[in-house]
Amino acid sequence: MLPEPHVVPLPDGALHVASRRVATGARAAVREPWSGHELGTVVLAGEGEAEDATAAAVQAFDRLRALTSHERKALLARVARAIEARQASFAELIAREAGKPIAQARTEVARAVSTFELAAEEATRIVGEVMPLDVTATTRGTTGSWVRVPAGPVIAIAPFNFPLNLVAHKLAPALACACSVVLKPAPQTPFTALLLAECIREAGAPADAVQVLPCEVAVAERLVRDERFATLSFTGSAKVGWHLKSIAGKKRVLLELGGNAAAVVHDDAPLDAACTRVVAGAFGYAGQVCIKVQRLYLHRPIADAFVEKLVARTRALEPAPPLDPATVCGSLIDEGAARRVEAWVEEARAAGARVLCGARREGSRYWPTILELDGAGRGLKVVEEEVFGPVLTVHRYDTWDDALTMVDGTRYGLQAGVFTDSRARVAEAFARLHVGGLIVNDVPTFRVDSMPYGGTRDSGLGREGVRFAIEEMTERKLLVVREG
Repeated sequence: MLPEPHVVPLPDGALHVASRRVATGARAAVREPWSGHELGTVVLAGEGEAEDATAAAVQAFDRLRALTSHERKALLARVARAIEARQASFAELIAREAGKPIAQARTEVARAVSTFELAAEEATRIVGEVMPLDVTATTRGTTGSWVRVPAGPVIAIAPFNFPLNLVAHKLAPALACACSVVLKPAPQTPFTALLLAECIREAGAPADAVQVLPCEVAVAERLVRDERFATLSFTGSAKVGWHLKSIAGKKRVLLELGGNAAAVVHDDAPLDAACTRVVAGAFGYAGQVCIKVQRLYLHRPIADAFVEKLVARTRALEPAPPLDPATVCGSLIDEGAARRVEAWVEEARAAGARVLCGARREGSRYWPTILELDGAGRGLKVVEEEVFGPVLTVHRYDTWDDALTMVDGTRYGLQAGVFTDSRARVAEAFARLHVGGLIVNDVPTFRVDSMPYGGTRDSGLGREGVRFAIEEMTERKLLVVREG
C-alpha cells in the first residue's frame, strides 16, 4: 500500500504580473502524468500581461542593481531556506505534476536548495581585474580596470523534467548578478514555478524581480523577440532552442539543449558497478533526462556477461506510481510522449534491432526497453535523435578507436561517460570527443550544480552552473584612467 500523500496547498493558478495579481482570464488544465487526473488550472498570460511583465522587469532591473552584493547574497540565502521549509510540499508537487518518482523529486528539491546557496556565495564573487595599459610609449601613465555588470533583464524558458532545479539554474544566477527575470515555465509543470516565485517574493526580493508567465507559444515568442530583454536562457529541445535563437535578435543566448548521451564500458572497468550506474542512468525517471544513457557501447570481450546483468536488472524495473518511495521508473509526461517512444522502438525493431526486454506501452507508461544493434545503427531515431524515454541501445566494439568513433558519430554533444582504468584511454577520449563534459567511471547522467554544464554542436550554446551562468548574464565594463 502506498503512503498517504502529504497534502500540497496548490497555488491557485493566479499570476503576479507588474505587482498585481491576475486571477481571471483564459486558463489551462494541468494533469498528473501517472493518473491523467486534473491537478488544477493556471491563468495563461496574454499579450497584455506579457507587455506589463516586460515593462515591470525593466524597472525591477534598476531596483536589483541598487542592491549591494551582500544584500543579494542574503536574499538568495533566504530563498534557499524558504524552499527548505517547504521541501515536502515541493517534492510531492513535483511527483504529481511532473510524474517524477518521489525519491528523485526529493533529491531535486535538495539540489535546488544547494543551487540557491551556491548563488548566494557567488553574489559576492563577481570580480573584475586591474590591468596595465602602459604597454606602449604613447600610453605611459595609463591604467585600466574592468568589472562584470548585469547585462539586463532575462527571458527564461524552462522544461518540465526538472521543474524546480532547472528553473533555479536560471533564477538564482540572475538574482545573484542583479538581473530581473520573466520565466515561462513548461505547460506541464507551472505550479512548481509559481510556488518558487512565491518563495522568492516572501524572501523579500524587489518587486517584479521574478515574474512567472505560463503562456501560449505565440506569447512566448513575442517575449523572446522583445529587445528589452538582454539575455535569453532556454532549456529544452534542440529544434525549439535553435528556432528561438533565430528570432532572439541582438540579445545574448544561452541554450541548454538535448542529446543522445553515450556510455562506453571497456574490459578493464568494474563491471558490476558500471551496470548499476547504467541502469540508473538509462531508466531513472523513465529516461526523461537530457543526459540519460541512451547509447551503450560494450567492449566485445565483456559484452555477453554485461548484457546478461543489464537485462536481469532492467526486467526488475516496471512503471510504478510516483508517490511510492521505491519507484525508479514512472510514466512518461503524457500518452503522446509514450506513443512517440513506442513508434521509435518499432522503427528500430523493423530495421533489425533485437528487443532484449520491454517494448511495451500502456497509456503514458512505457516499460524500460533494451535494444541490441549490430554496428552503429545509423539512421534510426533511437540512435540519431533524443529519445527522452526509457530506451537503451546496446552496441559492441572491438577497439577503443571504434568505440570513440561511434560515440562521436552524432550531431549532439552534451556529455559522455567512459568506464576504463586506463589513463591513456581517458586522455584519448577527452581529446577526441566533441562533448561539453566527459565523465570517467560514471554515466553521462552525472551533474553537480556548481560545474560548467552545457554542450557542443546541436546540444547548445554557453554553460550553466551558477558561476558560469552569471558569466553569461553579465558583461565586462572597462574603466581607463590616464594620469595628468
